[in-house]
Amino acid sequence: MKRLIVSLAMLAAVQASAQTVKPGLWELSNKVKTGNAQTDQAMGMALKQLANLPPEQRAQLEAMMKQNGVSMPKAGGDGGVVITACVTPEMAAKKELPMHQNGKCTSKSEPVAGGMNISFSCTEPVSSGSGTLRFNGDSSYVMNMNVSSEAGGKPQNVQVESTGRWLGATCPAKPQ
Repeated sequence: MKRLIVSLAMLAAVQASAQTVKPGLWELSNKVKTGNAQTDQAMGMALKQLANLPPEQRAQLEAMMKQNGVSMPKAGGDGGVVITACVTPEMAAKKELPMHQNGKCTSKSEPVAGGMNISFSCTEPVSSGSGTLRFNGDSSYVMNMNVSSEAGGKPQNVQVESTGRWLGATCPAKPQ
């Protein structure tokens, strides 16, 4: 599960590498389909456990994520993971979303009409993926990726459907 979350973070970094991205608060939704009912159910349960963390642990995790400009993940109505994230004007100029990748990763993008074809490869944790990203102006996008990684020492292939939408120009203040 941890490797899958790292892969999702890498995807978010790849997502912003083309057209201009508006600065401000964004909502990012990721829905992962593994093709394995048990794994999909386990991911849903992990989100529920995250929502039910003891108050002290939840506060620590929220503070850490807020330092990075990201909200606590929530379960979306469609079973996906939804977060909000702040894109600063500097990040928008660099076409960068606020998801810091962990590990050793490279990414490629090839511009196509309306978006790009994208791919990434990571050595730590081992994962790779490819897919398409289509922009709807500078305030929303849709992405579909096929991702290969490891879960419990076994190879795992998942499909990730992502959407991003701009919520507004103002972001919550970062803690000092």
